[in-house]
Amino acid sequence: MASDELKMDLGRIVQQTMPDIVELRLREYLKEKSFRPGDPLPKEIDLAESLGVSRNVVREALSRLRMLGMVETRKRRGMVLARPDILSSFERVLDPSIIGETTLKDIFELRLVLEMGLAELIYARKTKADVEELKAIALKQMDGKKGSFRVKNEIEFHGKLYEMSGNDTLKRFQNMLLPIFDYVIKTEPKFISGKVSHLDLAELLAKGSKEEFRQGMYEHLKPHFDRLKK
Repeated sequence: MASDELKMDLGRIVQQTMPDIVELRLREYLKEKSFRPGDPLPKEIDLAESLGVSRNVVREALSRLRMLGMVETRKRRGMVLARPDILSSFERVLDPSIIGETTLKDIFELRLVLEMGLAELIYARKTKADVEELKAIALKQMDGKKGSFRVKNEIEFHGKLYEMSGNDTLKRFQNMLLPIFDYVIKTEPKFISGKVSHLDLAELLAKGSKEEFRQGMYEHLKPHFDRLKK
């Protein structure tokens, strides 16, 4: 067997740096000791002595945790465990101009899956006022209209559905997905509407059951699901 082939089969061994190891040990320590947001971390000098490394190494490891939003510095308290912002890093990189075509497609598929699952939350939390507002948004729609108006309408209607879920993380995630609408417009050869319109969905929310709304949402999104098979 050729040596080149052997190397490819075995793969490379990635050597961890000292800050890598310390970062991992700190994560394990925080988990083992059941730290909660707001709990103070040991001082750098104590961590360095316990780990047997320099304060510079500990400082770099803590800096990495800070960049991830896991720890923060507070006046008169020093370094404390933070409540991580799980979407912040995603927000910074979710730009269609720097994301590949395959990733954009994956994210759009994620949006389809999320919207199919909104029924449970919406039916648990919707109000009459919410439904009336959704109807008003749907009535402004111009069927078959392309371009900026269509994008604006999609954003407004589906954004309202996410708002009706009452889940702040979902609402924020919807806002992060807005650039993906432009991706859909550019990749669709022509606009094909599902059998169930925005107004139909609003009517289902007003008078239909949760299961009927879920089926309606599927029919509304079906042209996109059909494109996945091609």
